[in-house]
Amino acid sequence: MSKNSKVLNLKDKISGNEVDLSLCDLTEVPVRELALFTKATVVDLSCNNITSLPPEFCNLTHLVKVDLSQNQLTCLPDDLGNLASLQHLDLYNNKLTTLPVSVSQLRSLKWLDLKDNPLEAGLAKAAGDCLDEKQCKQCAAKVLQHMSELQDEVDRVREKRRLREKELERKREVKQKEREAKDKEARKREKAEEKEKRRKEYNAQMAAAAAREQQKKKTEEKKKKKNGQAADKKAAVEKTSKPQRSLLGLMFKFLLLLLLGLAGVAAACRLTDLQKEAVCVPVNVAVDDGLSWAKEQEVVVRQLVQNLSSAAKDFLESTQASKN
Repeated sequence: MSKNSKVLNLKDKISGNEVDLSLCDLTEVPVRELALFTKATVVDLSCNNITSLPPEFCNLTHLVKVDLSQNQLTCLPDDLGNLASLQHLDLYNNKLTTLPVSVSQLRSLKWLDLKDNPLEAGLAKAAGDCLDEKQCKQCAAKVLQHMSELQDEVDRVREKRRLREKELERKREVKQKEREAKDKEARKREKAEEKEKRRKEYNAQMAAAAAREQQKKKTEEKKKKKNGQAADKKAAVEKTSKPQRSLLGLMFKFLLLLLLGLAGVAAACRLTDLQKEAVCVPVNVAVDDGLSWAKEQEVVVRQLVQNLSSAAKDFLESTQASKN
């Protein structure tokens, strides 16, 4: 049977508020088609080959009775508890081991059959034998209680997980804040170090400038002092040399006057009638001796000049010959 044939023949399967889809060799539930018939609150899907229910099956909230007995179901959807109107659920002879904890939300469930399923021990004990109407009603009540306890346990585990995650998140936030505080402190320390470094550099520059200014002042003072000493020395030299020059001038004038006087005496003794006087005799003798010495020196000077001329001539000739 194709999906299209199911859609076309679904009306043929409806009788009042019941839809009989048993023994139709179904492998899946026609959820979309069932959703179109909200007045069909009883659905018989027994004796088919259905292995699972789609999540959309949990949207059929109008269902009151569902028969899924003698299928191949291995699990039920997690949101099965959304079927708030469900009162009768037949799961006889399937392959179920557990039920979703949301079954605890099926407050309207009054009848449940879980026979011939490989149920886990706790669920099997809660379900009981379910051999008659009374036991199936007890199965519904006990399974709801069992699933409610499991739901509570799941909620506790979930709450513990939530609290643990919240604690972990809090610890992560604390660590994040600590890291941020450390980073902030490190940045603050780096800024302080950088500021201290700039301050030291500034102080070093100012100290260097002050040292240069001090050195400049010392140099200028030394230069001024040197110039002052030179000026003082010059003044002292000028002061000391001035008397010396005046003294030398006086001596020179004295000698000149003395020579002029001697020359005048010699001329008087030589050229006037005084030459026969006794005073002029030694003067005339000295003058004669001086003239004789001068003549002798004239001969020596002439000979020296001749020698120097010959030597110069020989030197020029040798120099000219070496050039050629």
